[in-house]
Amino acid sequence: MQIHNITEKDYYKVIDVLNDWWGGREMTHLLPRLFFEHFQSTSFIVEDNEVISAFLIGFVSQSNSNEAYIHFVGVNPEFRKNGLARELYELFFAKVRKLGCSTVRCITTPVNEGSISFHKSMGFSVFLKTDYAGAGQDRILFSKNIDN
Repeated sequence: MQIHNITEKDYYKVIDVLNDWWGGREMTHLLPRLFFEHFQSTSFIVEDNEVISAFLIGFVSQSNSNEAYIHFVGVNPEFRKNGLARELYELFFAKVRKLGCSTVRCITTPVNEGSISFHKSMGFSVFLKTDYAGAGQDRILFSKNIDN
């Protein structure tokens, strides 16, 4: 398996598998093409013979230059639990640390127990924020200090 930075050409590779990886849930609207155009240096894809195994879309905050944000992470269900997400997170941490970031943030929904468990295992602080995405739209906010 090879890891490289996302390119615009990777957009369709990801979009074509995204809903399947989420058990048929419609997820493609959460990952517009702009991420593949504007955040290539801090986003990564894992492939084996051009078959996608995992990806991470992240960026440095425009508002807080010492913070980075992980927008979306996906791992092919056949490769879950083998460390790919952890490897992508560590790669992202190293990249944004070099760019001057000391904090990484991300969010999920309260029902996404797998994500919550994973982020806790990675050392993220976990907070419930009510009405974060609108009335009745609670989210779990994650934060991790990546200073060494």
